[in-house]
This record gives sequence, structure tokens and C-alpha cells, in this order.
Amino acid sequence: MQDRDRQKQLSVQLISATHRDIRPKYITFDCYGMLTNFRMREVAIEIYASQLPAEQLPLVIKDFAAYRLDEVMGDWKPFDQVLKSAIDRTCKRYGVAFREEDGRKFYDAVPTWGPHADVPQAPTRVGKEIPLVILSNAMNEQFHSNLRKLEPPFHKDYTAQDAGAYKPRLAASEYMLDQFGCSPLDILHVSSSPRYDLMPAHNLGIKNKVFVIRSHEPRGNEAYSFAEICGHHRAACAGRAVSGGTYRERPSSTN
Repeated sequence: MQDRDRQKQLSVQLISATHRDIRPKYITFDCYGMLTNFRMREVAIEIYASQLPAEQLPLVIKDFAAYRLDEVMGDWKPFDQVLKSAIDRTCKRYGVAFREEDGRKFYDAVPTWGPHADVPQAPTRVGKEIPLVILSNAMNEQFHSNLRKLEPPFHKDYTAQDAGAYKPRLAASEYMLDQFGCSPLDILHVSSSPRYDLMPAHNLGIKNKVFVIRSHEPRGNEAYSFAEICGHHRAACAGRAVSGGTYRERPSSTN
């Protein structure tokens, strides 16, 4: 019952976001973190909890995330190389031996992850009115396993492998827009990541954006102008204007 309530709540919030004063041709989503529960933290704890002091684990997880971001900012390369290089750099920083098989564990875990509790029905309801699209930082062999677990019918899905670039590089979103043959003003983009999605979307001129609070990234700068809605991590919304199942529109940027 609780999961159904969460799904209904998210769908109501998404529908509300699309009925403000716009009617997008497409609603585009990030996959990992937004739709699929991105569980790199759990894998890192499983591997390194026995090798590091407990107080260092949060720092390792934070720095691993930072190195992953750094690794995707250049030319495209397979995601297993992104992960291996990022965890190798993290291990060097903390004096832990890097093992190739550990890098592979992160990669192999990704296709096994399922959706957040509030996801399965929410996009389905919205998709009855507007075509849904995913743009994901993934390899095709990983992503389609996660896609099957999401259930709703997506109109199109694209990966970083398709685009030849990872977000937050603008080339990734430009590829998606080229496939549509539409303007940045024609879409509403939904993500739980200001850093990977909402900031580059702003820079591309995607005016209509929704930030779903999942607690894995800080809130974005107000200059990037987006609506906020709560995901299923209710504690993250405590004391905010978005709590209670509503969304709050951030002020429009003057830049």
C-alpha cells in the first residue's frame, strides 16, 4: 500500500508539473538515480568495509562519485573503463589496493538494480498524455536490463553509448534533441541530478525542468530554474516547500 501511495503521489506531482503553463512534446528522464535506484554506495560498502576504517567509507563513496564525474567529461569510453579508472583513483587516494575484479563488480551490479519504490506506475500515468523518453549514462548491454524493470512504455530510449558522450557533456543531450528534431523548448526534463542533468539542460536552453529530490545530490543553484518535487525519500524534503506531495517552482533565471 505504501509503495502504491508513493507511486500515485509522484505521478500527481509530475502531471502537475506538465500542466503549469506548458504542453511539452516529450517528457525526458534520467534513468540511474531518478528512475532506477543507483546503488554504487552499497557496492562500495560491500567491497571496502573490511579494508577501511568506518569513518573513511563516506569519504571514499563521495570521492568515487567525484572521480566518476571527472572520468566522463572527456571523449566517450566504455562505462566499465569509467568505473575502473574512477575506483583506481579512489583507491590510490586512500592507500587501498585496486583489484580489477572489484572494478568489474561495480559494472556487473548495474543491470541488477530495480526502480525506486515510487516509480513503476508514476511514469505510466503521465505517459498516457505525453510521450516519455530516457537519456541514460549507460552502456546498451546494461541499460536494457534496467529498462525492463521499469515497466512503463517509453516512446524512445537513448544511452551515452548511442550518443558517443556522457552527461553532463552537452553532446549527449544534443544527440537526443537531434533524434527528435525538436527545440529544447519542446521538452520537459526530469532528473534527480542537478550536476549531470539540470545544469547542462539549462545551458542547452531546456527551459522546463523538474528536480526530483532523491538525496543523492545537493539541490541545484537557483540560477538553473527548475521545479522541485519529492521522491520517496521523505526525510530529504522535511521543512521544505516541496513537502507534502506538492512541487515548488524555482525562480526563472535572468541569465
